[in-house]
Amino acid sequence: MNQMETRRMCPNCRAFITTKDRVCPYCNEKVGPPAVERRNPTALLGGLIPHFRFTTVILLVVNFGMYLGTVIYSMRSGNTDAFWNIDIQTLLDFGAKFRLYIAAGQTWRLVTAGFLHGGLMHIGMNMWVLFDVGAQVEEIYGTSRMLTIYFAGSVLGFVLSTLWSAGVSVGASAGLMGLIGAMIAVGAHHRSAMGAAIRSHYLRWMIYILILGVLPGLHIDNAAHVGGLAGGFGIAYTAGFPRAQGSWQERVWQVAAGACLVMTAISFYHMYEWLMRAGQ
Repeated sequence: MNQMETRRMCPNCRAFITTKDRVCPYCNEKVGPPAVERRNPTALLGGLIPHFRFTTVILLVVNFGMYLGTVIYSMRSGNTDAFWNIDIQTLLDFGAKFRLYIAAGQTWRLVTAGFLHGGLMHIGMNMWVLFDVGAQVEEIYGTSRMLTIYFAGSVLGFVLSTLWSAGVSVGASAGLMGLIGAMIAVGAHHRSAMGAAIRSHYLRWMIYILILGVLPGLHIDNAAHVGGLAGGFGIAYTAGFPRAQGSWQERVWQVAAGACLVMTAISFYHMYEWLMRAGQ
């Protein structure tokens, strides 16, 4: 997978080209610079964070920030084990997926549930996967598509989870499965040895995660995983790869990403209102 750092796909013919190519050697069409090169070249945090991980790192910060918030809230509620395990009531107060509440109109929980985690091991594993896969998706698809894929995968995952189970569910893994679906879409788009290798690599990830979901005692929400995977693959396959800056395709995905951010902000506001009422 190290080749992904120096190779990308032509958005016109989907052949693999180098990151230095400005004209595709296969279809002779002009191609824009990779998404990572269109960003400010100034090193982030003194070079500690590669440019193509910027959005991924922001998602990591938000998830860890939410976990810290739930830990403090749970401790104040009397949970002495809060750093390791968050109690169910705290998760419900912060916007966990729960069919009864969603059916009553709290659809914002389909968004906020993806930023909550039940314990330190839960968030640790999920953020490790996000840091790895998120960077790959962000580099290949660009920020706008990556955000849309992550948001759609997470929400569609919790929609299917709500339909499948009435229980409480949280976690970024629905969105992560969306990112894995996006990487599988890379292989589906490109019928070559490299495309097959990418597809095979992330299909194995998918299989491992789904197998973990059926093991007894782990309480893993496989419905959310399946929904996230389907949503991420569908969005990524439709989106394709970044086009020239200023093209109508790029504007469409910028608007889509903006809409996802607005819906996330609105959902967090509803979560805040619910928390204020719960604390009274």
